[in-house]
Amino acid sequence: MRFTTRLFVVQLAVVATVLLVCTAAFAVIAVTQVRNAAEENALNIARSVAATPEVRTAVARWSDDPGTPAGAELADGPLQLTALAVAERTDALFVVVTDDHGIRLAHPNPQRLGETVSTPFDRVLAGEEVVDWEVGTLGRSARAKVPVLAPDGSGPVGEVSVGFEEGSVLDDLPAVLLAIGVAALLALGVGIAAGSVLRRRWEKTTLGLQPEELTALVQQQTAVLDGVGDGVLALDESGVVRVASEAAERLLGLTGSVGQPLAALPLPDTIVSAVEHGLPMHHVVVGHRVLAVDVHPVRRDGRELGDVVIVRDHTDVAELGEQLSSVQTVTGALRVQRHEFSNRLHVAAGLIDAERIADARAFLDELLERGSVPIAVAGIERVDDLFLQALLAAKATEAAASGVSIAVGDDTLVLGELARVEDAAAVVGNLIDNAVTAAARGAEPRRVEVTFFGDGDALVTTVADSGPGVPAGRDVFAPAAEPADDRIRGRGIGLPLSRELARRLGGDVWLIDPGGSGSAASGAVFAARLPGVLRGAEPHLEEDDS
Repeated sequence: MRFTTRLFVVQLAVVATVLLVCTAAFAVIAVTQVRNAAEENALNIARSVAATPEVRTAVARWSDDPGTPAGAELADGPLQLTALAVAERTDALFVVVTDDHGIRLAHPNPQRLGETVSTPFDRVLAGEEVVDWEVGTLGRSARAKVPVLAPDGSGPVGEVSVGFEEGSVLDDLPAVLLAIGVAALLALGVGIAAGSVLRRRWEKTTLGLQPEELTALVQQQTAVLDGVGDGVLALDESGVVRVASEAAERLLGLTGSVGQPLAALPLPDTIVSAVEHGLPMHHVVVGHRVLAVDVHPVRRDGRELGDVVIVRDHTDVAELGEQLSSVQTVTGALRVQRHEFSNRLHVAAGLIDAERIADARAFLDELLERGSVPIAVAGIERVDDLFLQALLAAKATEAAASGVSIAVGDDTLVLGELARVEDAAAVVGNLIDNAVTAAARGAEPRRVEVTFFGDGDALVTTVADSGPGVPAGRDVFAPAAEPADDRIRGRGIGLPLSRELARRLGGDVWLIDPGGSGSAASGAVFAARLPGVLRGAEPHLEEDDS
């Protein structure tokens, strides 16, 4: 039997039990009220008859007579006529009047006149009013006994007993019980209807899953959410977060997100818009992380249940991509230089083989004077590190296609060589790329100036361009609002990622001067400090001092 069926049966059993108990209680109360009403009615009639002056006078007269009255004499007497009239008017079973010896002076059966009553009368003659259910010559009845006082009020001289037959008392009880039964059946019907509605609502809410299936589902969900590194957010059809794994809250920088609408969470508008439209985002910067966000709608039996948002941390992948791109650029430049140098060696060897020694000597002297490969970077001789030379040469070749020249600043001084080539290439290369893009949008001459400084084991770099500068109020380190964003600074994830990489090394990337003053060289100036990327700086200083 399904859980919902069992629950429905139990609910009906509870309702039926409650109704049965309530019906029994109401029936007992109804019977008690009917009996009490009969007793109260009998008592009031008895009091009324006992208080009649004619009855008091007649009963006192018979009590004073020491003999026993004859039944024939009493049958036509005033007491008998009064008692019969009262019984007829009130539908009482009997109205009996006795003297102080219990002799019946009035009775529904004339043959009983002059006889002693069959029920006790001592308490009544003592002045008490007695109400009870007793069995007499006329059967079981609800009766009330009231003392009849002497006309002068000296004391009881007899009693008046009024009784109602048990059957007549309970005549109205079936109608009362029927009404109670009808009400109970109506309540049972309401209970059945409510149980059916709740059953259908339960199955709709739980998608027909039974409790044991829900328990297994929760266990599986916990195992899955805690067992993977990706973050998971589950939204219902109203956009309210119902499930949030620890990884999701950590990656998105959230706390206590369960139960809150997605739009109310402190998330970038790009993520909220992407989730609402069901669009994935491959690179979005949240805090200091580069994330990928996938949105998967959830449907069951044609019903939309909401969305599941998968959040993946791509920070390391993006950093490696930046580093690899820079290294590939430098590698390509070195390959070109090697090829060109090889060609020149072939020329020198050919001159020697042709015994043109003077020409070969002049050719080699020219190589020694201006380098093995011509490099279009002004002042590159100020940079001693071969990797930085190759990086600048590669960037200069790319920049030349945009009409931008790259130069090395006059203040460049780097003692030592690069120890962490990939990190330096990723940050410096990205700053140069952004500067070249900005300079290409500026006026002639389009120029980028790069300056390197050595600070112990830290490499400090400044990059200035001749572009239009950074507009006021724009955060160049914020991620782009969308892939089509045409901002010069902060496009995509380059600058935010460069800053994050520098900060992981203990350094930073910042904007020195936003530029935009309107002069020929009004571009922005960026700086980066990368601790731990240089080696051999201190020994070099000691050799110079010696």
